[in-house]
Amino acid sequence: MNANPRPAWRSRAVPVVVVVAAVLIMAMCTVGTSGPLSRIIPVVIGGGAATAAVWAVRRWRADRAAYERRLTEWAATEAVLAERLHIARDLHDLVSHGLGLITVRAAATRHLPAPAEVRSALDDIEETSRDATAELRRMLGVLREPTAPGPRAPVEGLDALPGIVAAAGAAGVRARLHAGELGDVPPGVQVAVCRTVREGLANTARHAGPADATVRVRRDGGHVVVSVADSGPAHGWRPTPGAGHGLAGLRERVGSLGGTLSAERVEAGFRLTARIPDEVR
Repeated sequence: MNANPRPAWRSRAVPVVVVVAAVLIMAMCTVGTSGPLSRIIPVVIGGGAATAAVWAVRRWRADRAAYERRLTEWAATEAVLAERLHIARDLHDLVSHGLGLITVRAAATRHLPAPAEVRSALDDIEETSRDATAELRRMLGVLREPTAPGPRAPVEGLDALPGIVAAAGAAGVRARLHAGELGDVPPGVQVAVCRTVREGLANTARHAGPADATVRVRRDGGHVVVSVADSGPAHGWRPTPGAGHGLAGLRERVGSLGGTLSAERVEAGFRLTARIPDEVR
């Protein structure tokens, strides 16, 4: 059962209009061909019909606006939940790789000549890492949708950035990559950097069209800073903005790493910047 169901469209205007129409029809049936009521009741019926019509239009518009607000909030929540699921999957892939390496090293080392205490410790390390890896695999099976298991894609790293930037050319974006010396960057931070570049270039393609874009990745002390800035909409380009849910999901990912995400206008263009700490190794 979906814990966050899609909002349903409902309007209170329709049943009220139906009731008013039924009452007015019944009133018209009571109007005679002569007498004072034959002049008063039609005026009352006409006024009531006009009033009901105006109220119904206003009520329908208000209900529609409220529905669109609920739908937008629902879509943003779904985007965040989907990104949390992606984060959990990436976390599994990253952690299981490290645990697998620990298991292999412990299994290979415990057979070497060593004191009994060391061999016992290595046995414990191997057994614990195997159990943790098995539990991670079980959790991944729960997280992945059973209707669309699909092949597992490799976790992206910084070496994927040139390909991501080059792929933006298919949408007409003339992107350039400037990457400084970053040193040792944790895998989770590398994934967040790649997602930021993808989202920034996708926004450039939607909002600016065939424009220039600059991707910068640099180190600032204990942080990795990545930014995607464009030169503004190309001449004659009509922006096709999305709903902003991609940014909501990206903010969830960057925030889960203790980082910050900012999106701002710079001169004629737009810049997306993520600042992600990587002190934790």
